[in-house]
Amino acid sequence: MTGQRPAGRVRRRYEPDRRQRLVEVTLDVIAEHGVAGTTHRRVAAAADVPLGSVTYHFASLEHLLTSAFTHLAETAAAAFDAQLAAIEPGTDARPKVVDAMLADLADNQRSAVLAYELYAAAARNPRLRVITQAWMDSTRRSLRRHFDPDTAEALDALIEGLILHATLSTRPVDAEKLRDSVRRLVPGTVG
Repeated sequence: MTGQRPAGRVRRRYEPDRRQRLVEVTLDVIAEHGVAGTTHRRVAAAADVPLGSVTYHFASLEHLLTSAFTHLAETAAAAFDAQLAAIEPGTDARPKVVDAMLADLADNQRSAVLAYELYAAAARNPRLRVITQAWMDSTRRSLRRHFDPDTAEALDALIEGLILHATLSTRPVDAEKLRDSVRRLVPGTVG
């Protein structure tokens, strides 16, 4: 019979948090297909909702991507801030920064892929660049809890570069090389 769903597929009729779920599903689609392969239709299929539901919440693909990448950046920035806030003031924060980097790499290759999808898209889209700038500003504020502003900025760049290399490399991450890189940038103890 036409118009019937295959067994096991049930559409959600009322879903008060649908917009947020669509944002999260969009990140899944980007992780799998890249920004170039992300469409309203593909997000609707992945979320198992009618196409009209996606276009109701996000009139344009740019709006959908901006919402998804904003969620990604804010979530990652909050997690990083929590990690740095947990470091006791006056102690050497360098090992904890390296531990945070290693945890991110070990736990979530997907996050790194999404971040670099955002960076590539932001290189061509000034509206997305606002998101990357806000993310950098947040990361640097978190680092300034334990480092001076210039060191925080340099450390942020080092972290991004090291994570990029680790994400794209075919070799496993060398934790000691990460620690050494941070020690070279920030010699001595930090208080």
